[in-house]
Amino acid sequence: MNFFEAIKICFVKYTNFSDRASRSEYWLFTLFLTILGLVVAFIESAMGVPWDDVSAPGSTVLTLVTVIPALAVTVRRLHDLNKSGWWLLLYFTIIGIFFPLLYWFCKKGDEEENRFGPNPIG
Repeated sequence: MNFFEAIKICFVKYTNFSDRASRSEYWLFTLFLTILGLVVAFIESAMGVPWDDVSAPGSTVLTLVTVIPALAVTVRRLHDLNKSGWWLLLYFTIIGIFFPLLYWFCKKGDEEENRFGPNPIG
């Protein structure tokens, strides 16, 4: 899977919270969101908007457009590991941000079909 395929899949499957997503799909979409966020922040700072302004229009639009696809691909990534999407709630704990979720997102998914569907790679 290449960079643009991953972005396309994540936006096409933005309402799909039931399938599986491969590591490359998840991490390439995360890279896309990071690059896009930096570009928007650069443009806003060039326009004189302070970097910590929560009501900055570009950042607000970017968040509104990408929050659902980002949640969907994250839940599908957890499904690739045969874990429920509810594990995403670990983000609201200090330990969850750094240890289990990051480890799981880097971990190779199930080779075989699991309860969430077939292997997304093949």
